[in-house]
Amino acid sequence: MRVLIIKTSSLGDVIHTLPALTDAARHFPGIQFDWVVEKGFSQVPGWHANVDKIIPVSLRRWRKQPLKARKSGEWAEFKNDIGATDYDAVIDAQGLLKSAVLCRYAKGPRFGLDKNSAREPLASRFYHHKISVPKGQHAVERTRQLFAASLGYQLPESLGEYQIDRGRLPQNPHSGDYLLFCHGTTWATKHWPDPYWLELAKQLSATGLKILLPWGNDVERQRAEQIAAVGSHVEVLPRSSLSELASIIAGARAVVSVDTGLAHLTAAMAVPNITLYGPTDPKLVGTYGAHQTRLIAKNYTLQGDNSIEPKVFAALTPTIVLEQLKTMLSEEKAG
Repeated sequence: MRVLIIKTSSLGDVIHTLPALTDAARHFPGIQFDWVVEKGFSQVPGWHANVDKIIPVSLRRWRKQPLKARKSGEWAEFKNDIGATDYDAVIDAQGLLKSAVLCRYAKGPRFGLDKNSAREPLASRFYHHKISVPKGQHAVERTRQLFAASLGYQLPESLGEYQIDRGRLPQNPHSGDYLLFCHGTTWATKHWPDPYWLELAKQLSATGLKILLPWGNDVERQRAEQIAAVGSHVEVLPRSSLSELASIIAGARAVVSVDTGLAHLTAAMAVPNITLYGPTDPKLVGTYGAHQTRLIAKNYTLQGDNSIEPKVFAALTPTIVLEQLKTMLSEEKAG
């Protein structure tokens, strides 16, 4: 059986799709998936053993420069790639109009969420088979249910498993005990305050624990350098690919992260992780999997400095995070 998946972005959404592939592979040994995904996230599908071909798209760029995309031949190349195979099923796991339109260029019966289940109801008009999946569930579970209904198997009651093949990742250049701080995210209101990162790093560095700091743009690099300045055991990583970061995350004792794609990558690697939530609700799209701790700012009462920005995080202090991290490390060592 050969199935095409349409799931273009974002990083967290792409990662949340992996457990559905694991379910399907258990019911159909030998099943192969091709995957349409944004070029920036195209490394991720290849980490799963049942993914064969990756078809990259650059929808974000193409929509800004449609004429350039056509003249360059990129659009024509994409249509040739997606239309080259007769699929047993084409599953739009995104549920958006942009992803549904891409389905039209693929050969095979098209499956997707019905109008009451999709994020954009109009998308359902492009599918041959419209699947009802109740809302109010975590994204991983909704995707697992979509795949089970599309391919015709009973979904197990156990939690979904990512099953990332670590043999497909590059070698980790770091050894020994270290922590990772995933401090960068796209929304300004999802950033844990910089003074809090500095204080947490200062206290942890004093214990001798090594802390690694990834970054993805100049703003994040500058923040990482500021954090690293508090102690000799804090190190700014060089610019890294997603595969390189996955390998580094896999070797960490624990991770502290904001609500970002790297938090979901950490969950997929089953690495102990404390994720800090401010304006977002982790119930539907939070970190999913073993060893994941969610600290939600609204669950704490502000005491002391009320000048911290963003204010949504003011009550979630470094002291709270540090105590939780100590507990996590003690449990990890005992285990």
